Amino acid sequence: MSGNSQTKSTEKWQKKAGYKVKSFKLKESLVNEFEKACLNAGVSQASQISKMMKEFISKNQ
Repeated sequence: MSGNSQTKSTEKWQKKAGYKVKSFKLKESLVNEFEKACLNAGVSQASQISKMMKEFISKNQ
């Protein structure tokens, strides 16, 4: 399968599964500290961001 076909398949699966890509501009120092903290905690950055977003939503609805 070519890279383009794989990309299209991945995008199709992500849409079907309800995933959306978001992009943020953040200070490099904050990003680096967050990456290190996630490594130290043994969690993925995506899972930690999702957890923090859910907590923020539940506190602010």
